[in-house]
Amino acid sequence: EVQLVESGGGLVQAGGSLRLSCAVSGFAFDDYAIGWFRQAPGKDREGVASISIYGNRNTYYADSVQGRFTISSDGAKDTVYLQMSSLKPEDTAVYYCAADQYVLTDGSWWNDNPDAWGQGTLVTVSS
Repeated sequence: EVQLVESGGGLVQAGGSLRLSCAVSGFAFDDYAIGWFRQAPGKDREGVASISIYGNRNTYYADSVQGRFTISSDGAKDTVYLQMSSLKPEDTAVYYCAADQYVLTDGSWWNDNPDAWGQGTLVTVSS
């Protein structure tokens, strides 16, 4: 059974940093595209960052977080991280880890129906 468990959410002031973790189990870590989505109150869920299974594990970012967020992975720990810096109030959302056997994004399109979702972790950025 594929399982994704997020942690690391919390309350942070604008301009601050936070690191989210996603522990994965039930599948071969390197065989899945893994990434992060978020859903702000009253808004649709949107893709944030992804590690592809193609092209030497290429990374992709939404324009809104490019240069501020960094996605990384530790295969030895089967964990994916999202380092968030220069946080803004508009980054406030529930952040979800996601995994798919094929693709989460190609840079212009985000797969909103991946094979697996985590339960989500809340990030609140105060102004």
